[in-house]
Amino acid sequence: METIKLYNDVQIPANGFGVYQVSKQDCKNTVLTALKAGYRHIDTAQSYFNESEVGDALKESDLTRNEIFLTTKVWIDNYGEHKTYDSIIASLKGLKTDYLDLILLHQPVGDYYSAYRDLEKLYDEGRVRAIGVSNFYPDRLVDLCLFAKIRPMVNQIEVNVFNQQVEAKKWADKYGVVLEAWAPFAEGRNNMFHNEVLMSIADKHHKSVAQIILRWLYQRGIVSLAKSVHEERIKENFDICSFSLDMDDMQKIAALDTGTSSFFSHQDPSIIEWFHQLIIERRK
Repeated sequence: METIKLYNDVQIPANGFGVYQVSKQDCKNTVLTALKAGYRHIDTAQSYFNESEVGDALKESDLTRNEIFLTTKVWIDNYGEHKTYDSIIASLKGLKTDYLDLILLHQPVGDYYSAYRDLEKLYDEGRVRAIGVSNFYPDRLVDLCLFAKIRPMVNQIEVNVFNQQVEAKKWADKYGVVLEAWAPFAEGRNNMFHNEVLMSIADKHHKSVAQIILRWLYQRGIVSLAKSVHEERIKENFDICSFSLDMDDMQKIAALDTGTSSFFSHQDPSIIEWFHQLIIERRK
């Protein structure tokens, strides 16, 4: 299992398995399948509503807890000093573990500074091995790096071949923050799996387009978080260390960058309004 070292010397598996949009009914068996395929990094979140099922899978697995790198993320409605702390304690219970390997703030919205202080407290207490953020743009990331007591160790953001986050990577590297890629396949948007450049590189290496994308991320020093509920694709997505991309491959993929999100921008005021409305609806 290839790993990337965080600045506090914690090793994070470079090829992770995400459970976003995996139903409660499918989650346990899907995670067990991923662990059997070789995955040791599982990524969930409070807002995925499947922490308990992930915990069930970890308990049922033959692996010991210290063999698995477990991440969850704090939802916006749980931001706030003490409130964030309590929500993470609840997540620990749901996940059926007494510590987390990584805890992230899910969105750069609301009272994230108070929430981040609770992450620092949990880190100081030894309940979490690493802390960080998700979806923070470079300016907000640098703000935390400079003014928080403990700078983030990870920033989980959208990274795919059409949105390569070159600027975000530059700033993350400057402050020793490791990037994680959510939606590395952009949910198949922009006809990604049938892109001629990616297909030609895949044919060259006798691999799938998905494997090429995940290997490309690894060679950039970015942790990938792939998701599938299909056993063969889970096995395929895990197999990214049996080949390497050469400089020509990397340059061809770099040329695909459009610098735009396949989903939405957190700098769009209407998206912030949407997050606010989502919180209100979920409270009902």
